[in-house]
Amino acid sequence: MSAMSASHMVVCTFKPDTDMAEVFALRDGEQEAALELQSQGVLGTIRLALARGTVFLEVHAADDGGARTVVEQLPMARFWDLDVFPLAMPG
Repeated sequence: MSAMSASHMVVCTFKPDTDMAEVFALRDGEQEAALELQSQGVLGTIRLALARGTVFLEVHAADDGGARTVVEQLPMARFWDLDVFPLAMPG
């Protein structure tokens, strides 16, 4: 993470009527893309709450728009509505 980057939590929820068979067909490409973004230092932790249709992504970017740009590089992003939250340390 660069000095100009900040952490963001991007909450990704599957759009209504998403065909989950299409989502699962992208699994390998999604994993490859996520590993590449992690190696670049712009994607951190990935957590899934599939029963609730939600993915939580820690993203390192200068601002909310930059965080969206990182997530939009993932193949599955086309199936998601994104909610971006800048993160701050307590105190």
